[in-house]
Amino acid sequence: MGWRPDSGRAGRAIRRAMWRGASAACLLLGAIGTEAARSQTIDAFRPVRDGFLAPQESPLRRTAVSGLSDAAPTPGLPAAPAPISSAARRTQVPLPGVPAASGAADVGYDSLNRNRRKPKYYPAQARPKPPAGPGTPPAGELTGQLRPTLPPSASASRPPVAAAIAGTVPGQPPRKRLRIDDDPFGAVGDYAGPFLVKAAVELSAGYDSNPARLANARGMPVWMVAPEFLAVSNWERHAMVADLRGSFTGYGSTLPAIMDGGINSAPTTLDRPDFTGHVDGRLDVSRDTSVGAQLRLRAATDNPGSPSVQAGLARYPVYTTLGTTVGVDQRFNRLQLSAGATADRTSYQQSKLTDGTMTSNDDRNFNQYGGIGRASYEIMPGLKPFAEIQGDTRVHDEQFDRSRYQRDSSGGYAKAGTSFEFTRLLTGEVSIGYAARNYVDPRLNRLQGFLTTASLVWSATPLTTARFLSDTQLAETTVAGASGVLVRTYTVQVDHDFRRWLTGIGKFTFGTLDYQGYGRSDRTYSAEGNLVYKMTRNLWVKGSLRYDKLDSNITGAGSSGTVVMLGVRLQN
Repeated sequence: MGWRPDSGRAGRAIRRAMWRGASAACLLLGAIGTEAARSQTIDAFRPVRDGFLAPQESPLRRTAVSGLSDAAPTPGLPAAPAPISSAARRTQVPLPGVPAASGAADVGYDSLNRNRRKPKYYPAQARPKPPAGPGTPPAGELTGQLRPTLPPSASASRPPVAAAIAGTVPGQPPRKRLRIDDDPFGAVGDYAGPFLVKAAVELSAGYDSNPARLANARGMPVWMVAPEFLAVSNWERHAMVADLRGSFTGYGSTLPAIMDGGINSAPTTLDRPDFTGHVDGRLDVSRDTSVGAQLRLRAATDNPGSPSVQAGLARYPVYTTLGTTVGVDQRFNRLQLSAGATADRTSYQQSKLTDGTMTSNDDRNFNQYGGIGRASYEIMPGLKPFAEIQGDTRVHDEQFDRSRYQRDSSGGYAKAGTSFEFTRLLTGEVSIGYAARNYVDPRLNRLQGFLTTASLVWSATPLTTARFLSDTQLAETTVAGASGVLVRTYTVQVDHDFRRWLTGIGKFTFGTLDYQGYGRSDRTYSAEGNLVYKMTRNLWVKGSLRYDKLDSNITGAGSSGTVVMLGVRLQN
């Protein structure tokens, strides 16, 4: 059994020694000076709040008048203020009840000399929002300022929204997002019955350094009006499209009848129209069979500088070409066969000379009848090769023209190519072939040559689009000894959107005109730049600069000119 200090005589001796040490400590504390003891006095038996702590260390120290008072004043602190009368309370400036040191930083010491430490959080633990700054009242309180007036929309009565539209129906799939508008400044159009109708007109004016395309240039002011009309059907079956585009170019002055000591080779009045329109219709007989028809109209004049223009004219004679095509389209799975018949009528106005007389152009009028067939096969989606053949006969109103040549002829073309669509980046159609035309007059050689046709669109970037166009035609002429004109045209155009509302267009065109049997060969070059500022969907501002040049192997037939235009486009 072990020894314990509280047992026996030894234990009693130890307890007496401890009591003597404690009594000596109390006497020593009582001997300390009165002033020093008063400044450090802590009354542990005082039955008040914060009785066990120094005033500056108390976490419960009152920082504002709360209407409560201690049972006894705290040593070292001023006494609680006296109650404020009702009259004094009305004249006293109200102060927000902000706790002391509420605007202090999270580290260091506050105005009460208390150490402030930032709390530590575990990873991914939610952090509380930082406290409001000094003077910010608690949420829901007003501190002498009235609440701002609510907007009418906050308290207005709103009509209820269907659950299907709001997307709150249980089990409803998410609504499909609307597609981004590719042309935010394009014409919207109006519906007229089952047709979507879009109309526009361009008004522009500027200066042309050589409107007649003469060897000796003479400039004039120029203005142009160009209306457009487009109507597209919205039927579930069948279809109809009407596309009408035209322009009228006028000049502010005229040319003299006599220039450089001879008769002027260009008209004195250079005003001229240009119109192209067609109406296409499709009748769906069955799922794989459809009947189509087209009505087309072309109204224009000979190009300035052309050798077909008579000397001594007062104005350009206008010619019109009115034609139609009727055909049938049959599909056998991936194989598609098309066949159609064509008929066209070309007629010229009488020419008015500078002396006031009129001359006939009936020798240039002719009718054309022909047929066209096409077969295509879809190898894969986006790739569809085809072969096409066409033949026609041209019969003139007069057997002999002004140069005593018989211009009646027959001919056609054959070509093969493909239409394709590769990931929407490169789309279009390209083909090559051969065209020929034989004339009744044995003095006129066969008009023939290779033809290239293409219509390609390359979406290089979302902001840049490149186009390539190529066309070949067998045109008529009045030049003595020439069978006709083999016309080839190649065009490259690049559109770039600097902004959605600012578009730059660069265009370059190269063409060849081969007068077979006459020995004349012309080369045309055209470089054009346009800048379009789209103010709204209905109003555009357009500026253009174009340079045209004609090179010919005939001396004195070449020309060049520069055109500057500024205008507006109104559309709907």
